[in-house]
Amino acid sequence: MNALKSVFWFSGFLVVYPYLGYLAVLWVCSQFAGGRQRDAGTGKTFEPKITLIVSAHNEEKVIEAKIINSIALDYPKSKLEIMVVSDGSTDLTDEIVKRYAANGVILRRFEGRLGKTACLNRAVPMAVGEIIIFSDANSTYDPAAARKLTAHFDDEKCGFVTGGTRYAGNGAISEAVGFYSRIEKMTKTLESRTGSCVGADGAIFAIRKKLFKRLKDSDINDLVIPLGVVRQGCSGVLEPDAFCVEDTAGNAKGEFNRQMRITARTLRAIFSNADLLNPVRFGFFSFKILSHKILRLMAPFFMLALLISSAFLTPESWFYAAVFAGQLLFYSLALIGRAMPDETGLLSVPYAFSSVNAAILMGWVKYFKGETFVTWAPTKR
Repeated sequence: MNALKSVFWFSGFLVVYPYLGYLAVLWVCSQFAGGRQRDAGTGKTFEPKITLIVSAHNEEKVIEAKIINSIALDYPKSKLEIMVVSDGSTDLTDEIVKRYAANGVILRRFEGRLGKTACLNRAVPMAVGEIIIFSDANSTYDPAAARKLTAHFDDEKCGFVTGGTRYAGNGAISEAVGFYSRIEKMTKTLESRTGSCVGADGAIFAIRKKLFKRLKDSDINDLVIPLGVVRQGCSGVLEPDAFCVEDTAGNAKGEFNRQMRITARTLRAIFSNADLLNPVRFGFFSFKILSHKILRLMAPFFMLALLISSAFLTPESWFYAAVFAGQLLFYSLALIGRAMPDETGLLSVPYAFSSVNAAILMGWVKYFKGETFVTWAPTKR
């Protein structure tokens, strides 16, 4: 029974720690780090040549709006290159892009349905900008986003800058995605203040071109690229005021599959870059990867351990019985949140937490089965 109690307390702690405990640790550390997050804007004009790379595959429904949005960015036109990377599109995507050639929009088409990362491997060397901004066709940028991202690079130690995505729409799906987006923003903000954040938002992040290293086609670029930057001795920061807007997948199955793919690819990236877990070489950053990525991806296993151990411990005392009953209530509310529209948002937390962790669990299954998810399909809109 003592062993069961140990499982209960250990798993309970590790369910809470990646979300709340880690934030508390970062906050405490940030008080001694002197608030290292840089301000976007140092009182001087810093406008290097930049290339905005827009990844696309069969995006005829949104690509024109994305191009118009990109052209309208608040950045000197002579220093802004817009490159649309088409991964073997078979619809009207390429034709629409070509209409804007006179506006300086460049089409880079790659045959054979290579996948997003494989296309980036080929496209980045062709870019003229010293700063590369990565974007997606369905992401609408705030007009000041490029300028706010780029401003941080006046610090030579800064290797990448990430913005954030705000999700449009109402209902349980948007609430769930938005909930996790807010957690990520808080985490990356505190990570930035203590040296470097872990990973980036794939729809809106920038790097120094000279730090880009060729990736494996199966790599998840918004994690592996930032990890490569840190390995080269530079750091990354969140710019909280740089944002884009996206629609969610629109249905629970679509978001579940998206998170499942992200998990499988993230696990592959972490295990392929396991050297970054060496604190002797990478110091506090190793602790961040463990807390932010590994322990958070292990949360579903700790949730199951907590549920099972508390069930067996229920006869021991009212405390264990209450914890077990609380979990059953929490998961029941999650099911209700999935089945019923919740205009108040009260069910979004249990629904978001449960659905994401269920997807993470399936992502582990996909990882161990060796599925790589090299290619992607545009979200149905």
